[in-house]
Amino acid sequence: MSITHLRQTCRSCSLRELCLPLGLDNDDMQKLEDIVHSRGPIRPGEHLFREGDSFHALYAVKTGALKTYTIDNQGREHVLGFHLGGELVGLDGIHSGHNRCNAVALQNATVCAVPFSRLEQLSREVPGLQAQILRVMSREISASAQLATEHSADERLAGFLLSLSRRFRRRGLVANLITLPMPRRDIASHLRLATETVSRLFARFQEEGLVAVRRRDVEILDLPALEKLGEALDLDGDGRSRRSPQTR
Repeated sequence: MSITHLRQTCRSCSLRELCLPLGLDNDDMQKLEDIVHSRGPIRPGEHLFREGDSFHALYAVKTGALKTYTIDNQGREHVLGFHLGGELVGLDGIHSGHNRCNAVALQNATVCAVPFSRLEQLSREVPGLQAQILRVMSREISASAQLATEHSADERLAGFLLSLSRRFRRRGLVANLITLPMPRRDIASHLRLATETVSRLFARFQEEGLVAVRRRDVEILDLPALEKLGEALDLDGDGRSRRSPQTR
């Protein structure tokens, strides 16, 4: 893995409205830029960090996608989440000082590394930065809590697709055209379902006209029906209405 020690220009980044710079003025954004460095490329299957590694930094995904997961005592993998452009990875290591999960690239990826000791110091000087970190942490906790509640398999997959659709839209992409960066088995692990169940649900959703599926490309055909099915599961963790605006 190559590491490019170049100062990241947050102000010119297309993801600045999704990431830590959200809400910062130019002076405060300059202070953040001074501590951020670009890291990558991280090839598919390569790890950004592993469970048990010393915690030194938070990472903002700039390009590509990453998966976080743990391995239990029986050697089974449990997918915790998927991280797209503008989203943070590594928050779980803040408390213990060690990463509590593994982070691996699903696609060619680059990240912005933010040394936590310097970020912690900067957040005392920039209240808006501290507030943004807390918002991101709250959203992740809320999404994890949602997956721990009782929902049907249909609701889980529908909610997952709606979450991806909103995340694509926030990145300026077409919200009803989703290219899944992860295989079916990872979706199943994340949603606490069997891989066969996820495959069967995709087939049924297609038969019912909710989506069109071509390998990893998913087109949402009936957004209102998908929202009605998945409205009980808020994987965005924002607590707002789960009805999306019209996709483009």
